[in-house]
Amino acid sequence: MADVTFRLAQTGLLVVDPHNDFISDGGKLWPRLREVAEGNRCIPHMIQILEAARSAGVRIFFAPHHRWRPGDYNETWKFWAPIQEAGARSKVFADGTWGGTFRDEFKPKPGEVVALEHWGSSGFANTDLDLQLKKHGIHQLIVIGVRANTCIDSTVRYAAELGYEVTPRSPRLVMSSSRSRRSASTTPRCTCAGANGPKPQKSSASNASDW
Repeated sequence: MADVTFRLAQTGLLVVDPHNDFISDGGKLWPRLREVAEGNRCIPHMIQILEAARSAGVRIFFAPHHRWRPGDYNETWKFWAPIQEAGARSKVFADGTWGGTFRDEFKPKPGEVVALEHWGSSGFANTDLDLQLKKHGIHQLIVIGVRANTCIDSTVRYAAELGYEVTPRSPRLVMSSSRSRRSASTTPRCTCAGANGPKPQKSSASNASDW
């Protein structure tokens, strides 16, 4: 695959769903990801990419999942998706709890943008993420987070449909099934014009059980 050169002024790093319930020991969903995530050091690699982007002056955006609150989902909704049913049942990412907050290494710094919470898998659907990116002059996106075959896949595809140049970046992507693992492909190496951060290397993919 060809290398990708990023124009620093038009490049943003998008961090998807860095909640404790997802990526921290003790989180509600962590047992389903732990074996694969620890085996391929997914979270340390995400931290490395975030730190490199910050050092290079790349603007940082966060796409958080909806946090459970009393009165939403099945308590008042007439129609809901399976992922929303699962969220309501487990009260995952509950507002005001440790599980619903970002893992310490991913807490936003001043000037970094946190988009509105997404209700499904895509960080764009029913949020202000597209508006925030456009208002900040972003055209090229580097995307990190979990999981590759749900939230990352949905967010990356949505971004591409909106016209962004998108690169999903993680030395290894956490996925939810062996079938998804077999169908996944590597992502290109990339460099950032005007930045002095390290070059990410080619990635591979792994699996985790379904949420």
